[in-house]
Amino acid sequence: MLTIFMEEEDKEDNRIERFVKNKQVKKIFNDVFDKATLDTIFSLARKKYFDEVEFVIATGKEGNVFRCKSGDNYYALKIYKIETSDFKHMMDYIAGDDRFKDVQKNKFNIIEAWTKKEFRNLEEFTKAKIRVPLPIAFKRNCLVMEFIGEDGEAAKRAKYAPFRNMQEKYELMCDYMARMVARKVVHADLSEYNILNNNEEMVIIDVGQGVSTIHPKAGEFFERDIRNLAKWFSKYGVETNYEKMYADIKAKK
Repeated sequence: MLTIFMEEEDKEDNRIERFVKNKQVKKIFNDVFDKATLDTIFSLARKKYFDEVEFVIATGKEGNVFRCKSGDNYYALKIYKIETSDFKHMMDYIAGDDRFKDVQKNKFNIIEAWTKKEFRNLEEFTKAKIRVPLPIAFKRNCLVMEFIGEDGEAAKRAKYAPFRNMQEKYELMCDYMARMVARKVVHADLSEYNILNNNEEMVIIDVGQGVSTIHPKAGEFFERDIRNLAKWFSKYGVETNYEKMYADIKAKK
């Protein structure tokens, strides 16, 4: 468990050694945190977005997610890795997106743009009434958002916890994808791995790679999203394929 004590005078570089007690968590934090990242976390904490970072919810190649707490409320803190992220992969989703056309091609600017992009996409989806974690704040490579789960337990990915009524969720997903296009955004990485089952509520996550519909690869990404989801839903008895799901999404517009 990592506890962040709200001490203004605490400026030492070895803070992580004092705040992280769990060896496994300490190893992950050593992979993620540089001094600037620690400063960013403390800055967000001082602004009262959270006062304690508890443990890891999910780990990934480009970032990790931690459960945070403020009083009786839980939040999710996503921290992108500056040293180990795949910047070429990220630039495929940033270059060509007119919202981020001035991003410089260096590690810090790419990660900062990616974090901002995920926050912006969460805002856009929320406005379109697409169920995603509510965005709360972002700074540098850190993003604070709604914690998805019940009684402090994080919701499982739909890959490992399919919904009881897959036909119902299929119809809802078609509606959500139509709403994304209407908002001129494509998720660009939709699959059962980026959907949470929160007690049968479908929540879409990991929207950082989402691109504008005028992105040169938007059509390719949209087609891939449909193929991934059509294959998954059909596995659970929904009568669909790429052509049918595309038509069903178009009919929702």
